[in-house]
This record gives sequence, C-alpha cells and structure tokens, in this order.
Amino acid sequence: MAINSRPAGALPPLLLDDDEAIAVALGLRFAARGGLPGLEDQALAALAKIEQVLPLRLRVRVEAVDSSTVRVTPQGSPASRLNPNLLVAMAQACRGGERMRFVYVNSTGLESERHVEPYRLVFAARRWYLVAFDRDREAWRTFRIDRVKDAQLTGLRFQHQDLPDAAALVAEGLAVSVYRLEAKVVLKVKPAEAANLVSPTVGLLSPHRRGTLLRIGADDLPWIARYLAGMPCRFEVLEPAELKEAVRAHAARLAADTA
Repeated sequence: MAINSRPAGALPPLLLDDDEAIAVALGLRFAARGGLPGLEDQALAALAKIEQVLPLRLRVRVEAVDSSTVRVTPQGSPASRLNPNLLVAMAQACRGGERMRFVYVNSTGLESERHVEPYRLVFAARRWYLVAFDRDREAWRTFRIDRVKDAQLTGLRFQHQDLPDAAALVAEGLAVSVYRLEAKVVLKVKPAEAANLVSPTVGLLSPHRRGTLLRIGADDLPWIARYLAGMPCRFEVLEPAELKEAVRAHAARLAADTA
C-alpha cells in the first residue's frame, strides 16, 4: 500500500510503497540517533512527520527492526555539529559547478580565506568533507565542513578538469597526511586480502611486487608497531628504519610477557 503524505509548503505529496516507507523510517531513526552527525534534530523532525502517516502494520515492522538492533557507539572524538544549510549549499555548488568562498579553520585554529571549485562531498569517520579545487593554491584539497565559516556562493561557474578520486583524497588525509610520521610497509598478501585487513581510514593500500604496500601515519612509531603486530599476515618494514627498531622492541616485550 502506498503512503501519501500531506504536502508541506511547496513540496508535493510524497508517494512511497511499503518497503520504501520502512527504509525511510529506519534511516531517519538511525540519523536521529547520531548516524548523520550534525543533522540529528532535522532527522527527528522528519521522522515525526513520517511516522504520523505510517499505517499501523508498517509501524509494527519498523519497531520490530529497531527494537532488535543494538548500536555500538564509535570511540574517539564526538562528531562536530554541522550546519545543514551549509551542507546543502555545498552540494548544490558541487552539482551546479559554482565557485564558493569561505574561511577555513585548520586543526591549530589558524584561519585562511579560500576560493574553491567544489567537486564532491564525502562522509568518512563520522564527519563530512568537501573535496574541491583550491584556486589560490592550484591544487585539490579536502576541507572538514564543520571547520568552514562564512561560506558564500559566488555565482561564478566552472568546469573541472582531471577529476580526482574524492574518496581516496579524504582517505589519504585521514590515514596519512594529518600525522607527523608516515611509514611504508609491505604486507605479504594480495591487495584484495589486504583490503579486508586494513580500513581505508587507517592506511592506504597499493599493489607491490612482493604483496601490498601499506602507507600508514601516526604521531609515534610504537603505535604503528603495535598495529602491525596485530596483523594476521607477514610484513616487511620499508621505512622509516626506526620503525624496525620499534617493532623489535614490541616483539621483545611480548616475548618477555609470555615467557
């Protein structure tokens, strides 16, 4: 049975079949509970409207799935609040090929003015990122959207050339670029198997003649040594040389603890 919601403002009536209605309701419940950081209030408001018009038989199905689901709260820093209007404006700029200007605040609090050509929005590690071509730096950049201030659409149009892999750019920033140290390690497994072992937000993988090359970043080498020690495969440290010593020291401690 289709669901016909009441029109709101300029929006036309919304027609959903049963499966679509359940998917929308479950998705909004997930978003309202933190699954879409920064948009919880908007998701909750939309959910209330959807559930008002759900037939009882569909509400029962939604409740059954929801009550049987256990959610594990991600560790680490909580997701920052996000301005939904800014997210929508960036999405429109990406789709319409319109330049933007904004002030960007980096991880140290330093502000800089940016003039960019937006390309894609990426959601990773509980945060939203904008991938855009920075006209002043003549290079592709990624921007955490919760660090953007005073954003404005310029009305100026553009066409991208030599488009990058937006997800790969964000992954590289999360896995390597933000850290003080970078290591290169060969995992003695094929790339397909390595992809099942290493999250794209932890390390970057590429084919290597002896297996798979892993590029991984951290602020201290002992952390990388501990991470490698947990890998269920053989590996070879390429660089830096100090990482080899950190791995040996970790292995010696493990041997001593189990002697």
